[in-house]
Amino acid sequence: MMKYKGYIGKVEYDDEAHLLVGNVINTRTVITFQGTTVEEIEREFKASVDDYLEWCAEDGVEPEKPYSGKFNVRVQPELHQRAAAGARATGVSLNRFVEKSIEDELEQVFG
Repeated sequence: MMKYKGYIGKVEYDDEAHLLVGNVINTRTVITFQGTTVEEIEREFKASVDDYLEWCAEDGVEPEKPYSGKFNVRVQPELHQRAAAGARATGVSLNRFVEKSIEDELEQVFG
């Protein structure tokens, strides 16, 4: 993962094309980049973000900001009740309890 101006880029290797290919993963806007070396993929990631921001400025469009940190989640009432009880039992807010749960899961996914 790479970070630049709040945007996060994810890179994978395309073994058929022998290229590093990447995309920005924390926006709905499709922003892609590619390169053949680590240095090139880093440079192209930054250039793609800068190009996107420049395009938005030229067209008078507000660039999509990386996620705000707010979202609504719908869960079963029983899960909501258990999470609220878990939060109380550990002495944290429900928001912090859910945030920590997400962090723990992401640690499992991304290390």
